[in-house]
Amino acid sequence: MSEEPKNDVVQVDVVSDVMCPWCYIGKRRLEEAVESLDGVDVEIRWRPFQLDATLPPEGRDRREYLETKFGGPERAKEIYARIEDAGRDENLDFDFQAIKVSPNTIDAHRVIRWAANEKGEVQDKLVEQLFKLYFMEGSNVGDHSVLIQAAKDAGMDEAIVGALLATDQDKDAVTQEIAVAQQMGVTGVPCFIIDNKYAVMGAQEAGHIAEAIKQASEMKEVEAPRT
Repeated sequence: MSEEPKNDVVQVDVVSDVMCPWCYIGKRRLEEAVESLDGVDVEIRWRPFQLDATLPPEGRDRREYLETKFGGPERAKEIYARIEDAGRDENLDFDFQAIKVSPNTIDAHRVIRWAANEKGEVQDKLVEQLFKLYFMEGSNVGDHSVLIQAAKDAGMDEAIVGALLATDQDKDAVTQEIAVAQQMGVTGVPCFIIDNKYAVMGAQEAGHIAEAIKQASEMKEVEAPRT
């Protein structure tokens, strides 16, 4: 899934899709979990997953998509009611009615992949921005202009991002990474892979995620070579 974590850092790879509301909720719970841990250094990396890779590049009309997937907007409303309740608990005010297009997220994942090469917390800022754009503002996060602006706002070079998006750069790499996650048993997201050894499936409560990270940290101390 990723490079070997540093000896003194717990690495958390978050397998996620930017069109997944539970992934946004999971992001908030992970942040809460990390904040609650004293003396544990955590490095978070965002990894790709597609809930629906069959969507066309331009996306699909949201109402049409919901009718196909859930049997209509009313059924979708029932399903989303639970998500909205969980979101409010994390101070996330989802606006599903604002979403007009269900996007193909392959290009969003390409930009997220490039953001991992930037210094600081650029990748995390970009993921946050894409979640916000989609779930609070209803933006089409498969649209290149939206992705370029989000990348700029996160601290990336918009010209470079725009030039790369116009090519097929890293499409195969992202697709392969998703395939690897599926081969590892990831069938739904979010999935938190801790130090390449442990997995927490789903948007678990912050306390559960914190405990898993803490145990991984303690195991690193046990396994650390003695001098």
